[in-house]
Amino acid sequence: MRKFVTVAVVALLLAAVASALCAEKQSEPFTVVTSEEARAMIDRQEPGLVVIDARSPGEYQEVHIKGAINIPWQMLEHNPSALSLPLDSRLIFYCNGFKCGKSPKAARLAAKLGYRNLFVLSEGMPAWEEKGFAIYAGPEYEKKVETSRIPPKELQKLLSAGGGDVTLVDVRAPQEYTDGHIPGAINIPAERFASLSGGLVKEKRIIVYCNSGGRSYNAYRKLQKMDFRSISQAIFADWQEAGLPVAKGAAP
Repeated sequence: MRKFVTVAVVALLLAAVASALCAEKQSEPFTVVTSEEARAMIDRQEPGLVVIDARSPGEYQEVHIKGAINIPWQMLEHNPSALSLPLDSRLIFYCNGFKCGKSPKAARLAAKLGYRNLFVLSEGMPAWEEKGFAIYAGPEYEKKVETSRIPPKELQKLLSAGGGDVTLVDVRAPQEYTDGHIPGAINIPAERFASLSGGLVKEKRIIVYCNSGGRSYNAYRKLQKMDFRSISQAIFADWQEAGLPVAKGAAP
């Protein structure tokens, strides 16, 4: 009898948690949309549709969704009149990806001003770029970034120490990962890196690697744009040349 009571209690607790999460999700004054959904809205030229970049003016000038206007969320917070569109406008806010809080904050501020047709592009600018959708690229867009390289022996020591503070990401194709990868690495292919980055934790050190540096450089650059602060780059060819262990098999 006690077992059945325990199971029932657990079931009730799980139901309560699920209900709370659902209520929290429904309480947001905006609808989350994917890049594809946002592009379809733009392509349909929906009446009153305005795309708003909630990032800083510098980020906006470097690259933004074509046709978007720039209203940084801090500006909206301190000067609500910065958003002076008709209240029945359909507003899509975006910033720098899943972990970026600027667009949700801007949408909540817009809701307080009386706007009701609100959307947040949670994938943000990095995924929009990655998918090849229309952008405006400023003069600083192609500016080369300096990566922080980590040598093979140092990487091995770091991984051996454990602790869960490091996430190692193989950004090569799934088949390359299956054929041989650094033990402990997860696989997020470079061409979909921003779109699949939702599981990465900003508080951890993220180390990206590929065979020779090209694809991991692109992933590193995307992480910078998504405001990850602790990033390093490794090279799989250097790992192999150092005679360090290689694991085989598909990603879990």
